[in-house]
Amino acid sequence: MESKNVLKLDLVLIVGSLILLIFLVGYVSPMVIAPIDDYETMESEILFSIDKAERLLIDDNVEFTSPEEFAVSDGLKITLEPGEYYWKAVGVVKSEVRTLTIKSVVDLRLKEMENSYGVVNAGNVRLNVDVYNGSELVDKVSLEIGDGEELNVEGTKLIGGMA
Repeated sequence: MESKNVLKLDLVLIVGSLILLIFLVGYVSPMVIAPIDDYETMESEILFSIDKAERLLIDDNVEFTSPEEFAVSDGLKITLEPGEYYWKAVGVVKSEVRTLTIKSVVDLRLKEMENSYGVVNAGNVRLNVDVYNGSELVDKVSLEIGDGEELNVEGTKLIGGMA
C-alpha cells in the first residue's frame, strides 16, 4: 500500500516537472513579432521586433557560417543590400530560422535643377549611367545606392543599369 502511494507521488512529481519544463521552455523562447517568415520587400531598411532575445543573427546562408550579429533592442532597424537572408533570434534558446528577401530596385529619376536636369538614384542598387548627346556617348557616371546624390549631366539621352 505504501509503495503505491510512493509511485503515485513519483508520477505526480514527474508529470508536474514535465509541465513546468514545457512552460519554462515556452516562456524563455524568443518571440519574433516582425518581420514575418519568408518576408519579401524592396525596402533596404528592415524593422525587427523581437522579445525575449539578446542577439539577432543574420547570414546569407542557412548554415550561419559567417553571421552578422546585432544586439536586440526596441525599434531595431537594419539596412541590408538586396538578396536573400536567413536570420534567427538568440536568447536562452534560439528561435527557428526565418528568411527574408530584399528585391533589387533600379529607379533612375530626373530632377529639375536651375538651368538643367540632374539624375538621382532612387533605387536600392548602385547604378552606372551612360549619358548620350544624340548618338554620341559624352559621359559615364556612377550613382551610389539611394543616397539622393544628384549629378548635373548634359545630354539628350540617359541609359542606366545595375553596376
